[in-house]
Amino acid sequence: MTVQITRRDLLTLLASASMVPFVPMPVMAADQGFQAIILSDLHSAYERMGQLLDVVEKQVAAASVPQLILINGDIFELGNVVATRSAGEIDWAFLGALAKLAPTVVNIGNHEPDLDNDLAHFVERARGLGVTVLSNITDKRTGKPYADAGKVMEIGGLKVKLAAFATDALGTYPKPTREMMDIPKPVEWAKANLPSLLAGEGVNIVLSHAGVVPDRDILPIIPDGTLMIGGHDHLTLTHNQGETRYIHTGSWSSAIMVATFKAAGKAPELARVEIDRAAPSSSVLKDLIPAVLAKHLKEEERAVIAKTSKAMTLGELARFSSEAMAAKAGADIGFIGHTSFGTGLPAGDVTRFDYNAGLRFEGKLMVSEVDAAVLTAILARCNQDGNIPLATRTGDFLYASPKAPEGKQRYRIVCNDWSAINQKSYFGREDIAFTELPDVKLKPLVAETLAKKA
Repeated sequence: MTVQITRRDLLTLLASASMVPFVPMPVMAADQGFQAIILSDLHSAYERMGQLLDVVEKQVAAASVPQLILINGDIFELGNVVATRSAGEIDWAFLGALAKLAPTVVNIGNHEPDLDNDLAHFVERARGLGVTVLSNITDKRTGKPYADAGKVMEIGGLKVKLAAFATDALGTYPKPTREMMDIPKPVEWAKANLPSLLAGEGVNIVLSHAGVVPDRDILPIIPDGTLMIGGHDHLTLTHNQGETRYIHTGSWSSAIMVATFKAAGKAPELARVEIDRAAPSSSVLKDLIPAVLAKHLKEEERAVIAKTSKAMTLGELARFSSEAMAAKAGADIGFIGHTSFGTGLPAGDVTRFDYNAGLRFEGKLMVSEVDAAVLTAILARCNQDGNIPLATRTGDFLYASPKAPEGKQRYRIVCNDWSAINQKSYFGREDIAFTELPDVKLKPLVAETLAKKA
């Protein structure tokens, strides 16, 4: 008796049983196309990198068609002290292992120069591993691009045209790198370059590390049937536009997306696979990760700063942090940006190292008062971690918590300083007069509140 398992059955199984062994995507005949394994915004997430590599290895080993690995930026994380002290030893081993599995393409994101501020060094080393690097960033010192922005390859009997571009938000790159780079505005660059890069027959794949807001303006100009891969905002979404698919795969090594291409101009089949940090690690990284952690973590980073009764998701940690800020500031509601957080927290002991992977950045607390109408307008933009239509997404959004009391004319609000400095992007306005709450820092406050909660 033959039992047929549909893709829907497979995804349901994977979602309901995190410890079920990895099952590769359904196989196809060798002349039916190829599969792209898509990763984005990895950020030196060592707690799941071994498991991530294991999933990719199994996908490649079991597939009957050619595989292509696409990384849409941000392999490294400056805030990970082990990454900085080891010069990314684990990340480079991971990247090298991918390149041995299948053709691997990297689009430069704003964190590629985190560990070595000269992007030219990243490009040279990645190419030395056999990785194809794409980017539309120009090296000011030479006037030449760090890498080509497009590439054409033949895979699975199909012509594949790749195009890639970066975010022009200079403030998100390491400061020493900014003076070396010239980055065009994504929408203007796309209008001028994508028509030629994507011309003719074949499969079109666009890697954008620019974020949702510019991507939304670029989507209408790309040919129907294109797969556009977004990044930078650490989102999870799939948007359908005719035969075009626009996706974000999540961040912090939390998932991969497998896109199955059978014909040019047709939407690929998409399947998302979550990465379980308790699953088996790839043999390539199984011993290396603990060895590098043991060598580079200091005693204060191993120290347990809190205990949790259960694991906290990123959203739960963000809302917990917002509430801690509001309580400290005597505010009605607290706000903090989504990408202030990398991941959630594990169950049980939370070390300083775990905590720093959760709440990434230090900051000041900024307070203000707004009237009820302004607060309503702000709240309409917040908490976009649900199923939000693309038209209403703002990219990196604010979490807002707790729920503000009703019936007041004016409300006291508090946020982290990055959100206040960039209030146009986060709050949707520039008329909020913030003042600093003296003698309070964000990360110690949230850590102390976590410790008290336990």
